[in-house]
Amino acid sequence: MTSPTPSALVLSSFGEGVLTLTLNRPAQLNSFTGEMHVALMAALEAAAADAQVRCVVITGAGRAFCAGQDLGDPAAAPDLTPGAEPKDLGALIERHYRPLVLRLRTMPVPVVAAVNGVAAGAGANLALCCDLVVAARSASFIQAFAKIGLVPDTGGTWLLPRLVGRARALGLAMLGDKLPAEQAQQMGLIWQCVDDADLPATVQALAARLAAMPARALAATRQAMDAAGTMDLSMALDEEAHLQRNLGRAHDYLEGVAAFQAKRAPRFSDR
Repeated sequence: MTSPTPSALVLSSFGEGVLTLTLNRPAQLNSFTGEMHVALMAALEAAAADAQVRCVVITGAGRAFCAGQDLGDPAAAPDLTPGAEPKDLGALIERHYRPLVLRLRTMPVPVVAAVNGVAAGAGANLALCCDLVVAARSASFIQAFAKIGLVPDTGGTWLLPRLVGRARALGLAMLGDKLPAEQAQQMGLIWQCVDDADLPATVQALAARLAAMPARALAATRQAMDAAGTMDLSMALDEEAHLQRNLGRAHDYLEGVAAFQAKRAPRFSDR
């Protein structure tokens, strides 16, 4: 089933436990406006509350994934009149981008980015905020912020060094060069690069596989790995014990063990 959100800026389709959200401003390369932020957040919040959703896929309509912030949007467009009050871009981040990043990193189900074309600026980091990124071979990632006198946002300053190390993170952020998807995979920035024609089927198969897995355990895995970046080994071991204690009391652990012993496929249901 496919249905638009009320604004039609984000299209939604659902089947077999997988919710696909498509950014839908193709003529503007799916760049963000305030209205599109509201539509995407509403769709993610609804997905988080819906027990039937076991995996979320985010992609873009047309030839782009997302070109970042629409600089013509009133919240970002500067008034070039001499003496005009400057735009508060920090307020824009606090209103839209910060909640979006935190929502993605705390979803109760895995999130896959299907990068079908260019992902630039906030669009690149939107993809990197997802758990797994699969990109078409013709796609590219651009940290375009320095080109307009800004720093990486949408979690970019946190994500990039953790994904590719400080040297590559600074190179990507300072130079703002286009990074082809194949090279992004080689340096560990994304999970997988596939031929353009194979992207839909690859993502569909991956999402279906994730949807059949123990969602609560997958979300806890993300939580533990993100937290471990600020922990020493002893603290990380404590966190592992805490998470295992909770997961060990849940249905999916009992089901997984029972299925293993019976040599049958498990039927996971926790979220």
